[in-house]
Amino acid sequence: MSNKAVLRFSFFLLFLFFTLTALGQRAAIPAQGPTASTITRPGSIQDSGLYNYWKDMSGQERAGGALLGKLAVAGGPLPWEPLLVTVTCHDKVEYTTQTDAKGNFGIIGFKLPGAAGNQEDSERQMESHLEGCLVRGAVSGFHSSEIAITQHMLREQPEIGTITITRTEPDKATIVSSTTATASPKAIKSFEKARAEMIERDTDGAQKDLKKALESDPTLADAWLQLGKLQMATDPQAARDSFSKALAADPKFVLPYEQLAALAAQSGNWQKVLNNTNHVTQLYPEGTAISWYLNAMVNYQAEKFDIAEASATKSLALDPQHNVMNTEQLLAVMLARKGDYSGALTHLRNSLTYVPPGPNADLLKQQIAQLEKRAAAK
Repeated sequence: MSNKAVLRFSFFLLFLFFTLTALGQRAAIPAQGPTASTITRPGSIQDSGLYNYWKDMSGQERAGGALLGKLAVAGGPLPWEPLLVTVTCHDKVEYTTQTDAKGNFGIIGFKLPGAAGNQEDSERQMESHLEGCLVRGAVSGFHSSEIAITQHMLREQPEIGTITITRTEPDKATIVSSTTATASPKAIKSFEKARAEMIERDTDGAQKDLKKALESDPTLADAWLQLGKLQMATDPQAARDSFSKALAADPKFVLPYEQLAALAAQSGNWQKVLNNTNHVTQLYPEGTAISWYLNAMVNYQAEKFDIAEASATKSLALDPQHNVMNTEQLLAVMLARKGDYSGALTHLRNSLTYVPPGPNADLLKQQIAQLEKRAAAK
């Protein structure tokens, strides 16, 4: 691929990013079900939600190969952001998933890596491999309860129950603000009402109730964070102020920094993007999917390609449900640039499995066709 073509490809990704004015909102509130304004994909867990997905699959007598559970936070409400959940077998993480805005998660489409994964269907592989494996929350600074997977769950009862994470390192920076555990009941009531409104895509109602929560308790950092995300599209300065107030309320809360980086990217201030994403990893070495993605973008702009590829790879690992939808496309840009057309094609083809139908998916298909020609001529 010529340098000119690579640049066109990368600039397209930047255009996509700049037009995603609700990047934080996309990550905070995964789809809970189709609405009149969304494009639905038959059999899609992203569109139907976990429990509707199971119900639909059961009605079609093809519900095997799925386990459903819930994650809760001891002493406070669940964050709006997706949290990681892992399945560990013989001390090795074999599967990673994420919660939705209600704390639900699914273990769906499990396949063994490599050739072994092609020998049996997902249901058979789950039954033969996951019995006795442990399901845990994976949030740094928190201890998680665990649930052992049984044959009864695999064959008859897909709902495995609730796992609970408990803060064990109160002084550690993390993605879950400590202020939700100490906020007033009145503030939490408004905060939870705003969450329900966001799930229903009532952004005006959510913004109103977030402001009510903050009137009751201005130290509720997560409410400032969510309010800032809603303000990003129409009032970037107000959003910036809200993120700053979230940090003032809880300096160990890392998510406002990733949102400040997103604001900086929208305005093309790449130095601030770099500063904020680097600060996230200084406070919280695990990083977040959004912060690693933005760090990858800024390093790609600076032609620090190895650092950019490493950051994009970390973002993808932290985002199994692809809430940050452009990461694999960005990785494809990097791989195509160095002549790894096979790797780039793998990421682009995988992107088609979760990018909704529309202009982005159409362009993906065009890019795949172009790279296939170049790979064949190589």
